[in-house]
Amino acid sequence: MHFSQLDTPTLTLDLDVMEKNIKDLQQACDKLEIGLRVHTKTHKTPTIAQMQMRAGAIGIVCQKLGETEVMVDAGIEDVLIPYNIVGKPKLERLTQLILRNTATITVAVDSETTVDGLSQQAIQDKCSIRVIVEMDTGGGRCGVQSPQATVDLAQHIDRASNLEFMGIMTYASGKQVPPFFDQVRDLIEKTGLPLHIISAGGTGSQEFCQSIGCTETRIGSYIYEGMTRVGKREDLHPDRCPLRMVTTVVSNARPGQVIIDAGQKAFTSYPPNPYGYCLEHPEIFIRGMSVEHGHVDITQSSHNFNVGDILSFIPLHGGMTTNLHNQIYPVRNGQIIDTWEIAGRGKTQ
Repeated sequence: MHFSQLDTPTLTLDLDVMEKNIKDLQQACDKLEIGLRVHTKTHKTPTIAQMQMRAGAIGIVCQKLGETEVMVDAGIEDVLIPYNIVGKPKLERLTQLILRNTATITVAVDSETTVDGLSQQAIQDKCSIRVIVEMDTGGGRCGVQSPQATVDLAQHIDRASNLEFMGIMTYASGKQVPPFFDQVRDLIEKTGLPLHIISAGGTGSQEFCQSIGCTETRIGSYIYEGMTRVGKREDLHPDRCPLRMVTTVVSNARPGQVIIDAGQKAFTSYPPNPYGYCLEHPEIFIRGMSVEHGHVDITQSSHNFNVGDILSFIPLHGGMTTNLHNQIYPVRNGQIIDTWEIAGRGKTQ
């Protein structure tokens, strides 16, 4: 079946491009001798995570427990959750995952409160939880604020019952990271605690992560956007971006414009303007969206667009777009070869 025969709007995936993205980054990390831990929040699709693991990834990253449950159910055996697990419902789900004994689960913390909650639940459920400390080295989001605070929290984890201190993590975010890391290593070495995991990440950061002595780099966006993060519409290109939203022209009533059947509910809730790359006609672009309509500017095209025409667009934010869909269709040479469930979509808890 040709992709143009699909009901629209729908997501497809150019397998040749995606497989190249997987291969290229894995080879780059292998050459640097740094572990690649792939972030699944971009694709949320167990089949793709399994492909990444077969290519050589040491494990995956899931931002939420719901995503983790999906991936463990699919047979993934090593998961890092770089997110504070807070609240009884989540703590109970975490320990139930650990008690399955089918996957190694590691979680991140940045406060004693979070550590104490993990310890209490682990004691209650008679299990052990692997824990790393998240450090804020410039990202301005989560993470302890200094090297000394990192060590203090690591020691608190070490003293807590049923927890195992495994290491540290950060978001690789600039020149302030190396001195922060150096101080942490020096202070932790004096305590005698091990650093089994030194984790940093961000698409395109593998060389930086290796240079500051990380054991692993966390990268996710590369799967849909090539080896470096795409930040604007003109950087989208079909040779490096495999995701395509297949749409249908539903109106050409207004001069200089066609309307496609994909708007904010199909692409993303806050699209930048202009948006997307049209494979069939790169000279046109989505200049605006309403909830169910894409407003496509065709003023630079000599093509005569008709109602019923099929237009495919590379979305600017693959992860946001993917989270709005239940299935994705892998394509090779224009032919649909399978249907993959985006099983992690909507898993915000």
